[in-house]
Amino acid sequence: MAPGILIDEPQQLLSPPRQTSKNNDDAPRNIFPDGIRTSGQHPPLYDLLKPYSEFPKKITGRTVWKRDEFINNSERWVHAFTDEEVQELSDTADAFIASGIPLEGISKSNFPLAKLGKVLQELRDDLLNGKGFILFKRFPADIWSSQKNAVAYMGLGTYLGYFVSQNGRGHVLGHVKDVGDDPTQIHTVRIYRTAARQFFHADDGDIVGLLCVHRAQEGGESDIVSVHNVWNILQQEHPDVAELLTKPVWYFDRKGEVSEGQEEYTRQPVVYIENGGKRRVYCKWDPYYVRSLTRLSDAGVIPPLSPEQLRALQILEETCQREALHMILDVGDIQFLSNAHLLHARTAYKDFAPPAPRRHLLRLWLATPEGEGGWALPMPDSNEKKRGGIQVNNTPPRAPLDAE
Repeated sequence: MAPGILIDEPQQLLSPPRQTSKNNDDAPRNIFPDGIRTSGQHPPLYDLLKPYSEFPKKITGRTVWKRDEFINNSERWVHAFTDEEVQELSDTADAFIASGIPLEGISKSNFPLAKLGKVLQELRDDLLNGKGFILFKRFPADIWSSQKNAVAYMGLGTYLGYFVSQNGRGHVLGHVKDVGDDPTQIHTVRIYRTAARQFFHADDGDIVGLLCVHRAQEGGESDIVSVHNVWNILQQEHPDVAELLTKPVWYFDRKGEVSEGQEEYTRQPVVYIENGGKRRVYCKWDPYYVRSLTRLSDAGVIPPLSPEQLRALQILEETCQREALHMILDVGDIQFLSNAHLLHARTAYKDFAPPAPRRHLLRLWLATPEGEGGWALPMPDSNEKKRGGIQVNNTPPRAPLDAE
């Protein structure tokens, strides 16, 4: 068993030497067209983690919301693109395609949106510092080509953050689609490539975007929840669970998407306090990544999940389900969510029989660095433009137009 991994060990045994990440903001352009490399997964800076005693007993403000506030008030979280906005987006996408710039090199500077860009800038603040979600409608996904959909969608994303790689193959444009992978093999399979249920989780980017291109026959519906509301409930109903979530005793699987010299896992808390900034509470969680490490716990490399941890993850999931806002994504809908103070889930789904197209969402992971209004994370790459994500060695970014 590795040292410093028991829940009751003193904090000083849990703090290895501080790690720092490379400067990825000046990457070779022959590999990374915009000159920025995705930083990738990192363990936290353990000496910057805060003990439970410093966490708030109750969180207030715009990031705390309950579903009843929005169920019958869609005007508070839905924005239907106007004809003028669609036309501006269309014209800019056409011009970008004509320029010949590779999709991996798209940026706010080469995708100008004079009017819609102002709307997106206001949205960015609400994603980072407010309720943390928006649903756009009337994106012409069923009219435009797959290339134009990808260009326009990634162009929108550049106004919210920097796209980061979502897997070991460098995909900066992801495809949430059932490609036939076995969802029971959670130590190697990413669940977004299956039709299985996704439990409440956060992705490895500050903001996640999902554009619906094709719907399922049934299921595949979306649920979101305010982490800060869940935290307040845990403090009232299960303070022992809240405390356990703040301890760096949770092991997260990298599922083989590992750069040279990296461990197969990271050890971290589930809930953090910002390193400075507004000292807000944020969350990094995915139960599939925690449950998939039995190959290492069986070998004695890491400890197995304790009964207290198993109880905590069950209570966390049940609380999220109880408090979640439910929504259905139609073709042409785009959902943008914060990964700092929201968790999201998806119901299992069933596709239409062939030759009908399968359920298909285009996915973006977007980074919002600390120096550009992002949260102050106790991570070695908090100030990097493309912090987070998944980067394996120098795998170049790729934006495939369909699932691979």
